[in-house]
Amino acid sequence: MTRNGIIALVAGVAVAIAAGIWLSDLVISKVETRQAQDNGAARVGGPFTLVNERGETVTEADFRGRYMLIYFGFTFCPDVCPTELQVMASAIEALGPRGENIAPVFITIDPERDTPDVMARYVALFHPRLTGLTGTPEQIAAAAKAWHVFYRKAEDASSSADYTMDHSSIVFLMGPEGEYLKLFAPGTSPDKMADDIAAFL
Repeated sequence: MTRNGIIALVAGVAVAIAAGIWLSDLVISKVETRQAQDNGAARVGGPFTLVNERGETVTEADFRGRYMLIYFGFTFCPDVCPTELQVMASAIEALGPRGENIAPVFITIDPERDTPDVMARYVALFHPRLTGLTGTPEQIAAAAKAWHVFYRKAEDASSSADYTMDHSSIVFLMGPEGEYLKLFAPGTSPDKMADDIAAFL
């Protein structure tokens, strides 16, 4: 790769990271606003119907009785998504036996490319219990709206792919009844995430 190519690649990654942080700040601000409006109880999450990596229809009811760690991203993501999924996996492992009742969930915001087969190969890289969820664009949009997740398609001239996805990068912790408990901003360490989750177990 030429020097100009390297500079363009680094600049592109920096822009993507900056966009992710900016969008994540918007999500955090929106959730905090909802908490204030609703006397401390944020309206985050809700019913959804999606498809898992085995091609099975999945709803929020399938996770009842377990805590959920939810992250919205896409498999073509070069850095932010794999980093956050690894943090989730490491936090669950750090909890030991207490982490066995936590269901890690990865919801794509790029259903055009992230088919069940693609999701199956991808989630297997991070944690044996990580569930990958996809669906129609309408189903994904509904789920993202429920969690106040921002995403948008963007051109990616530096990649062989036609486009990339700008999106907020937030990990959500949901309780056994589907209730919102906490969000984790980008940069949260696995140990910090594990400690904060342990407070709810």
